[in-house]
This record gives sequence, structure tokens and C-alpha cells, in this order.
Amino acid sequence: MSSANPSNINEVNASNLFATRIGLSDDTRAKVVAIINERLADLIDLQLVIKQAHWNLKGSNFIGVHEMLDGFRAEVDGFVDSVAERATQLGGTALGTVQAVGQNTNLNAYPTNIHQVEDHLKALADHYGDAANLVRKAIDDTDELGDQDTSDLFTEVSRGLDKNLWFIESHLQK
Repeated sequence: MSSANPSNINEVNASNLFATRIGLSDDTRAKVVAIINERLADLIDLQLVIKQAHWNLKGSNFIGVHEMLDGFRAEVDGFVDSVAERATQLGGTALGTVQAVGQNTNLNAYPTNIHQVEDHLKALADHYGDAANLVRKAIDDTDELGDQDTSDLFTEVSRGLDKNLWFIESHLQK
């Protein structure tokens, strides 16, 4: 059992893993943990941008969107927890610090100079769409590695992100 703590997702390998009786090879677990940490960074990034929008909304439909985003944040919080815990179940380290997220997120920077509800909804739609598409790729990648449990977890995350994206896009449709 190792107490090594990789500082970024590219440093995950079998020597960084804690022992487990989960029936996946060390190499497979290391690859899956790296994928998990990539998506974890994206999901934490999404958590933060949801709050950025929530705090700074102005204009028509403010209260409805403001309250909707509270629910979205709570759901993404649950996804973050489940994904991070899966990394540790596999013997890895969940990389959820602000520094790790900043270094490893695949999402574009969220604009901090917008305030109108519609502008935030457009930016959130972009972030949700990008995060959901990356999660869909993780479903396939972890399945191909033989870890159907992680693939199933990502399927749950994908369904939730897609549902919230639908709500956001519905607000934007005229």
C-alpha cells in the first residue's frame, strides 16, 4: 500500500494506488482513476460556475433561475462526491483541490463579466454541454477498460447533466 499522493492526473500509476480487493488489475485501476480525476476536475469546475451564475444573475426571471440553479448545484455536488469516492474505492486519490481543478479542468473559463440571466444561461449551457460530452466519453473509455461500475456511475452523471442542460436550453428557446 502506497501513501504517494499524485499532484495531477498524469502521475497516476499502479505505484500510487492503495491495495483493494476490487477485481481489476492495477494498470486498469490506474487508468480509470486518471479518467475519474479528469472528470472530477470538470465537475468541480461546473459546481463553481453554477454558483458564479447563481450569485450574479440580474434581470427577467431572476428568482426562478436563481432557485433552479440551487437545485442544479445540489445535484452536481452529489455527482462530485460519488465520482471522487469511486476514485478512492479503486485505490486512487481523488484530486479535488482548487489547484488540481484549475490545472486539470477541460472546460473553458467561465466569463465573470456577464450579469443578465440570458447571458448566464448561454454560458451555463456551454459548460453543461461540454461537461456532459466529456462524461459520455468517460462512459465508453471506462467500459472499454472493463470497469462497468465506473461506466455506470458516469451514465448516471450523464443523465443528470443532460436533464439540467435541457432545462437551461428550454429557458433559452423562443
